Amino acid sequence: MDQTFPKKEKLKAKKLIDLLFEQGQSVKAYPLRLVYIETALPYPDIPIQVGFSVPKRLHKLAVTRNRLKRLQRQAYRLNKSTLHTKGTTFAVLIIYTSKELLTLSEIEPAMIKLFKKFNEATGTMP
Repeated sequence: MDQTFPKKEKLKAKKLIDLLFEQGQSVKAYPLRLVYIETALPYPDIPIQVGFSVPKRLHKLAVTRNRLKRLQRQAYRLNKSTLHTKGTTFAVLIIYTSKELLTLSEIEPAMIKLFKKFNEATGTMP
């Protein structure tokens, strides 16, 4: 699988994001929390649409929030091949839950662990 993050894979639909917060299930791997829901997506060839979030109450400065989202996207892009969907489509939101500023080398192992937990929770282990 390629290591890109094209526009089609980005979760931007407000209805889907609201649905995630209302009905979504979650798995955690400190400092990340993954909220997911099985749903139909607008692009049939894309199995997962992903959004990233850093709460404003934990990180007041926009510069800090943007940096943490950029690090999350990079960790996702490098490790998205470990996500398995077995033909189902998911909307996913990854939330950064720590007050500390972590580096990519600290976020990436958490992202891998999070993907393993997601695969187990959805029953899509390879």
